[in-house]
Amino acid sequence: MSENAGPPRRAGFLSTVRAVLWSFAGVRKRKDYQQDATSLNPVYVVIAGVLAAIVFVLTIVLVVRFVVSQ
Repeated sequence: MSENAGPPRRAGFLSTVRAVLWSFAGVRKRKDYQQDATSLNPVYVVIAGVLAAIVFVLTIVLVVRFVVSQ
């Protein structure tokens, strides 16, 4: 019998955020990537990616401002 009896489960928003953060780090197992490709909601991926990018840019700006002010 096949292990995948039904349709793949859709990942929630927190699972999507975790996958996006791993993608930012550039570390992802092939098995996890393939699972993400079938279970992640593309809308959640876009939202999580934009939010992660904004947080990343704001963090860099704050660090630079802190270093320059010293």
